[in-house]
Amino acid sequence: MAADSMEIDDSLYSRQRYVLGDTAMQKMAQSSVFLSGMGGLGIEIAKNIVLAGVKTVTLHDTKQCEVWDLGINFFIRQDDVFNQRTRVEAVFPRIVELNPYVHVEKSSSTLDDNTDLSFLRKYQCVILTEASLNLQKRVNEFCHSQEPPVRFISCSAHGICVRVFCDFGDDFEVSDPTGEEPKEIFIQSITQGSPGVVTCMDNRPHGLQNGQSVLFREVNGMQELNGSTRPVTVLSPHSFSIEDTSHLRPYAHGGFFALVKTPMTFSFETMEKQLWGPQVLTPDFSKPEAPLQIHAAMLALDTFQEHESQYGLNLPRSPTARCAPSSYCGTLPVNPSSQAPVNAELVRCLSRTARGALPPLAAAVGGLASQEALKALTGKFSPLQQWFYLDAIELFRPLQSLPVEEFSSRGDRYDGLRACIGESMCLELHKLRVFMVGCGAIGCEMLKNFAMLGVGLAKCSGEVFITDPDLIEKSNLNRQFLFRPYHIQKPKSSTAAAATLEINPELQVDAHLHKVCPATEGTYSDAFYSRLHLVVTALDNVEARRYVDSRSVSNQKALLDSGTMGTKGHTEIIVPNLTESYNSHRDPPEEEIPFCTLKSFPAVIEHTIQWARDKFESGFTQKPSTYNLFWQTHSSVEAVLQRMQSRESLEGAFQVIKLLSKRPSQWEHCIILNGPGNLDLKYTNLYVAQSRPTSYFMPHLIRHTWLLSCVSTAGLIHMTYQPLDCVCVSFQPIETDESAKKPDQQKLALSSEEEREAITQLEGAIAARHWLQVSPMQFEKDDDANGHMDFVASASALRARMYAIEAADRLKTKRIAGKIIPAIATSTAAVAGLVALELIKVVGGYGFESFKNCFFNLAIPVVVLTETAPVKRTHIRDNISFSIWDRWTIYGHDTFTLSDFISAVKEKYGIEPTMVVHGVKMLYVPVMPGHNKRLKLTMHKLIKPPSERRYVDLTVSFVAEADEDEDRPGPPIRYHLHHTD
Repeated sequence: MAADSMEIDDSLYSRQRYVLGDTAMQKMAQSSVFLSGMGGLGIEIAKNIVLAGVKTVTLHDTKQCEVWDLGINFFIRQDDVFNQRTRVEAVFPRIVELNPYVHVEKSSSTLDDNTDLSFLRKYQCVILTEASLNLQKRVNEFCHSQEPPVRFISCSAHGICVRVFCDFGDDFEVSDPTGEEPKEIFIQSITQGSPGVVTCMDNRPHGLQNGQSVLFREVNGMQELNGSTRPVTVLSPHSFSIEDTSHLRPYAHGGFFALVKTPMTFSFETMEKQLWGPQVLTPDFSKPEAPLQIHAAMLALDTFQEHESQYGLNLPRSPTARCAPSSYCGTLPVNPSSQAPVNAELVRCLSRTARGALPPLAAAVGGLASQEALKALTGKFSPLQQWFYLDAIELFRPLQSLPVEEFSSRGDRYDGLRACIGESMCLELHKLRVFMVGCGAIGCEMLKNFAMLGVGLAKCSGEVFITDPDLIEKSNLNRQFLFRPYHIQKPKSSTAAAATLEINPELQVDAHLHKVCPATEGTYSDAFYSRLHLVVTALDNVEARRYVDSRSVSNQKALLDSGTMGTKGHTEIIVPNLTESYNSHRDPPEEEIPFCTLKSFPAVIEHTIQWARDKFESGFTQKPSTYNLFWQTHSSVEAVLQRMQSRESLEGAFQVIKLLSKRPSQWEHCIILNGPGNLDLKYTNLYVAQSRPTSYFMPHLIRHTWLLSCVSTAGLIHMTYQPLDCVCVSFQPIETDESAKKPDQQKLALSSEEEREAITQLEGAIAARHWLQVSPMQFEKDDDANGHMDFVASASALRARMYAIEAADRLKTKRIAGKIIPAIATSTAAVAGLVALELIKVVGGYGFESFKNCFFNLAIPVVVLTETAPVKRTHIRDNISFSIWDRWTIYGHDTFTLSDFISAVKEKYGIEPTMVVHGVKMLYVPVMPGHNKRLKLTMHKLIKPPSERRYVDLTVSFVAEADEDEDRPGPPIRYHLHHTD
């Protein structure tokens, strides 16, 4: 994004533009940030705000690289430690290459209580990490006193506790508090009265609040409302009043309303004042007092550090050294009315780990702090007021009884981590064998966390398996920080693996290019899963998650799932025999637009965009694919002609011959073909409204759009239906879209002029000895040069105007047509950090109450940590029950019959199956004719397994209780075909 021209590089920032909007992006491109401290938190914040695209970032740090830093800063290398570089010198070139549009500067100047702070006036936001409390207060006072205020953020991380503080001045205006796109709600009725009452169509909830305002559009009858903004008073979830409508014309029909966003002003206090009465965000409602308790404990630690620094001492790294912030808790300046009781356990855990570092915790809070910085620069989204605290006490609590030597320094990159979780847990992480599916934004962040934690070290026989079939695109570079411009069009998985090894060469990473789906079960077999300790998903679609979840449950492996959408994120921890799985709950299905609405009754812009998208698929993907498949099946043109002359009709022949007869031979023909009736595309006449009276002739305002549509359509026709001179009309097989339907041969009567015309056209094509080369297109939204989005945008805009619908701009059209998920680096960093924290608990074998799922929305901001859903047991009868994690096992042999199988289940588990199913094949259902005879057949004969197959999973049902009619399902039964298995 060039700050001079304010042009936004959509090929890089497209996903982020849908989160922040162009206005916020342009404000960032004119903003400068000062960031002090290149530790774990500082480097996370630097990465995120540089990826976001600010104008200038000044990185400040005075410390020299140590071995310790290799475990907390992913941009410091062993060579930096060996050559005694400063931390800011080491990270500077690696931060610079994250974003060519951001100017990065570095500074090693002293910043302390005696520094002249006037140099900070040139920045719009100042962020301090690893700073003393006195320095934080001093810098904050300076920033708050400026006009306009310099936005101030401070972050601190000590062991298992982290905090963020924000002060954006006395009057900080926010243009869009939530970032949610206002929904257009259709109107059922509007009464004439004082006040008038608006009722939503189909009792759809409006989601409004008293005092908000709505904008009306396309109302028939009471047309005075159109384009007007009215304040609302909520009457019910699906109705509200809008003041006096008695003087307006009666409401007839139609129309919709949308919420009008209004700016909000937030007021902040300085840190000095907030120390007495802290305003905190509560992330975990199971312990609502925790934020204030951590506030007191961390201030006690600050006081302890200030006291020790007077004597030239620093916070000790050895857990046996003197570190007693608990003695300071009783003298802290906290408002007595808001002070929570001192949590002795929290203070003890903080004291034990204070000099350590948890990289995942820094990643999670670094994501939140980075988003606050972007809010400070743009005025987009509601800011944090004013403190955020997060702890990982559940992680350290079971480790308190370990000997102090477990946490002692060993002079390697894992000393910071070891101070928090101990040597034994570090070794378990090193030995871990983990499978991660997906190497996109979350995948890159997870690999960074693996490298920091030492997950899967070669020397400990650990390994990280990763897979992703995708190639790197330019739009990925805005969030997937392991990739650079010179990686574009290279595989994500292997590139990410190489970048991870640069962070930590001790890892062993095995990169694959496969999808994880039923077709690759030969690669990702049960034997593959048996070698793993856990599975991590970094996917962007639900169906893939469901499949990986089913495989994880089947193989009794923990699964760590996460996802983001814009500023929102979630994590879900799935642990064998403790929690429900991903498939245990289902989101409501995505609403589909009815075909009749798309074809004849579009009402909102989404309808016209989907219509244009469907036209692209029909004209440039489906029909060309059908054409190629037809000639792949019928390789001889003469044979097709003879069969048609003999009154044999071939499915698809008429459409294929029509395409052939109208083949373009030059560019002018492509223009002509872009008209009513040609190529069966019929684009132009389909813009005309069918449900509302309108003129076919286009007014001056839309001639440009119509011209763009004609040009883009002609270009696509030229690229798709290219002429090709041929000496021989014999056809070679063509690579085709296998998803298209293959034409079947049918015997139909020749009964119309259409058939005779098709024969004549085919004869003409053969005589002319010209053929048609067809290249089906796959819709690609991110390549502006291919004309795909030109076609969809212009076609949608034309149809929208014909139906009196407000047209969408190209950016919105691209998001809807391409089904783009808004994304930003801050959210992906946060979810990956939270998942990595839970990974440590899974490796440690922690109990159910220790695990936390999370949902957050950094825009509001809200962070909610909750317990995982406990696994449910299904009762069959008597004392027999099972959960999703249970799997019964029966061992058979070559002569093992179905009757033997049923008897074995009854003998081993105390209940007799009444139905046995293998996949979709019913092996035994007593009520089915002939099934009782199957009892004497061998299981091999019934199942017919491949020779290499060792076992099959069977679905069974059992007799229900006496008062129930239906049988009860049971757990899957793994039947081993040979007893030796």
